[in-house]
Amino acid sequence: MTAFKLAAVSAGLSKPSSTRLLADRLAEATVRRLGEEGREAEVAVIELRDLAVDIANNFVTGFPAAALREAIGTVTEADAVIAVTPIFTASYSGLFKSFFDVIDHDALTGKPVLIAATGGTARHSLALEHAVRPLFSYLRAVVLPTAVYAATDDWGTAGDALTDGLPGRIERAAGELAGLLAGHGPVAEVAVPEQVVPFAEQLAALRV
Repeated sequence: MTAFKLAAVSAGLSKPSSTRLLADRLAEATVRRLGEEGREAEVAVIELRDLAVDIANNFVTGFPAAALREAIGTVTEADAVIAVTPIFTASYSGLFKSFFDVIDHDALTGKPVLIAATGGTARHSLALEHAVRPLFSYLRAVVLPTAVYAATDDWGTAGDALTDGLPGRIERAAGELAGLLAGHGPVAEVAVPEQVVPFAEQLAALRV
C-alpha cells in the first residue's frame, strides 16, 4: 500500500522556532494516528525562511528558482498539507501568504489542509478563523475543522489532554486528518499522557 505524502509548511522566522516545533508535533501525531490505522506516511518539511529570497524574486521575475520550484512541487503533490504560521498584527505572516500566492490557485483544490499558528498570547488565536481559514477556503482546499493555536504559555503545560491542552488540540487535529486520509472520517480521540517539558528544552531539541 502506498504511503501518504504529507507536506508540513513552517513559516517560522527564527531557528529553532515554535512554529517549526508545532509543525513537527502535528506531523508526528498524524503519522502515528495513520500508523494506528495500518497506513504509512512520509513527511516533507518546508522551512519558508530558507526560501524567502526565492519567493521575493519569483514575484519580480515570474519564475521560481530550483529550491522554490521543488517546495511548490512538494506541496502540490502531497496528499495533505500541514500549514503553520506565526501570527503578526492579528494575521498570518507575509512570508506565509507570499508562498501560497506563488502556488497555482487551483493546485490545492480538494486537498486536506490542517491549519495551525503560533503567537505570543492567546488573544491572537482567532486569526486562524478570520485570516488563515478563509485563505485556504478561497483556494478550495478541504480545511479541517480543528485549527491548532499555540501561545507561548501553552508550551510545557499539560492542561486537559482531551480539551483545552495543546497536546489534546494537536491530537484532535491529527486524528481528523488521519481519519480523512484513511477514508472514514475523524478517528476516535485518544488520551494524551501528561508530560510537561519546558519550552526552552523543546526548542533546544530542534538545534541540530
